[in-house]
Amino acid sequence: MRFTKFYPRIERRWLLVDARNKTLGRVATRIAKILQGKTKPTYSPNFLCGDYVVVINARYIKVTGRKLEEKIYDKYSGYPGGRKEITLKELMKKNPSKALYLAVKGMLPKNKLRKRMLRALKVYPEDKHPHLAQKPEKIEV
Repeated sequence: MRFTKFYPRIERRWLLVDARNKTLGRVATRIAKILQGKTKPTYSPNFLCGDYVVVINARYIKVTGRKLEEKIYDKYSGYPGGRKEITLKELMKKNPSKALYLAVKGMLPKNKLRKRMLRALKVYPEDKHPHLAQKPEKIEV
């Protein structure tokens, strides 16, 4: 008989992360580990066991070096001439929470669970959020 590691009743907590004056990459790596469930003793790579993460103050996140001018995000529509580029500085003006979202998305495993893990990530540019009923625990990253 083969034993499979499966935890059908895992408790998923709600965690609150304040990103004010934190470095983008360091916050993103910590959030990615929490979403995967690697901070729990019941971690399994084929099972969704991570916690929900609410990130506030994403507008005030820091980056080092010249990344604001040099880091480029691009998307491609599939049509000729359909490639669009935007720098990190423009992205932070347009949608400040998307920069953190894309950083976390790039750090998660590229498999079928990534979309479900990203649904547990809630990013807000200011310190107001609609998840007070879930009573998120504030953690330091």
